[in-house]
Amino acid sequence: MALTREQMAQRVAYELRDGYYVNLGIGIPTLVANYIPPGIDVMLQSENGLLGMGPFPELNDVDADMINAGKQTVTARVGASIFSSVDSFAMIRGGHIDLTVLGAFEVDVEGNIASWMVPGKLVKGMGGAMDLVAGAENIIVTMMHASKDGESKLLPRCTLPLTGRSCIKRVLTDLAYLEIEDGAFVLKERAPGVTVAEIRSKTAGQLVVTGEPPEMKL
Repeated sequence: MALTREQMAQRVAYELRDGYYVNLGIGIPTLVANYIPPGIDVMLQSENGLLGMGPFPELNDVDADMINAGKQTVTARVGASIFSSVDSFAMIRGGHIDLTVLGAFEVDVEGNIASWMVPGKLVKGMGGAMDLVAGAENIIVTMMHASKDGESKLLPRCTLPLTGRSCIKRVLTDLAYLEIEDGAFVLKERAPGVTVAEIRSKTAGQLVVTGEPPEMKL
């Protein structure tokens, strides 16, 4: 069975390490804030100038002025700091973010990512995505494996305008966890109940499978 958005966020949260500074992109990545593993202390950073985001607020705790880069209301943990977006982007461009989690429309076997524009549709701009992929060494993309029409989003070559080139090494989808190596997607884990055959049928880019990849532990 394919993972839910919440389960995808939960799986990504296992990649967090104690002491990390982490940027969470818009969409599924923002949900990671709700699944920080026990015993792990991380500082979540937002491009609009917040370091130390907490989980999403309960209804009675919503503060309309406390938002992330996607304009979702958030909470601030003890020790949080609020500053200008100029300082926030200095952190990103200076390589001070330990892990970036991004959404995407497409990723290809060369590690290219398209995440900001669909031609013909109105968009408000790229936001901080280009800075994030350029300034981060450690990036996880979390996205749906295929479109609603069943078309693969893991491609031999991206068809949409690129956000960054050769910058993605890890991808977590609703079907699998994969790493990009030597011009191919390497299957590392399967979503519970999902077969290798299903993953292969929905992966347009070259897929490498060694042995029997284990199911994810959630």
